[in-house]
Amino acid sequence: MPDNPEDLNAILEPGMLVRHPGQPDWGLGQVQSNISGRVTVNFEHHGKVVIDGARVALLPEWD
Repeated sequence: MPDNPEDLNAILEPGMLVRHPGQPDWGLGQVQSNISGRVTVNFEHHGKVVIDGARVALLPEWD
């Protein structure tokens, strides 16, 4: 994992599927937007959340 979470989050684009490493119960999330390090994700069990990309490295879910 990169030292800086923003490095990994920089590749996230709308439509990509991700998981929050600290909240596995939120389930799979779909990226809605990624603007200036703020990633909006709609999680299947928690709804829409805005993630501070400087604090959390979301985990892409590759098919």
